[in-house]
Amino acid sequence: MTTDRVRVAVVADTHLRAGTLDRLPTEVWRRVAAADVVLHAGDVVEDELLAALAAETPTHAVLGNNDTAIGDRLPETLELVLGGVRVAMIHDSGTSAGRAGRMRRRFPDADIVVFGHSHLPLDEEGDGGQRLFNPGSPTQRRRAPTHTMGELVLADGEIAGHALVHL
Repeated sequence: MTTDRVRVAVVADTHLRAGTLDRLPTEVWRRVAAADVVLHAGDVVEDELLAALAAETPTHAVLGNNDTAIGDRLPETLELVLGGVRVAMIHDSGTSAGRAGRMRRRFPDADIVVFGHSHLPLDEEGDGGQRLFNPGSPTQRRRAPTHTMGELVLADGEIAGHALVHL
């Protein structure tokens, strides 16, 4: 029986300035409203989006390299427990070469590391079973084939579900 189940909407690299929230796809807002918590892995850019997300669902965010206007209010990294799962967040995990070992060393106790920066969605197992999860970007796909976000289901200390959502 699941006693501690948390549905998580995961976004990163939204790059939305004041007055541009309409650029966030409706599907993202729908999934945020259905989630228990939102994780934003940086490059929020301005307060308006964080306030709108937090008004809908409890929201946690980390500092991205483009978050100069709100940088004094966001941590570089964040570690929290959701559904009994140890979650770590950072914006830039560095190059793909050596990422798994680097994230294991940086967050040795984390079950999952959520990151952004590259705009390239990634959902893979890293060192020692640690999950590496980049939701991509719902607004700037860059080299990715589509705009994306992520969803996690964390329950009773396990990652019960993980998916990249193509928007």
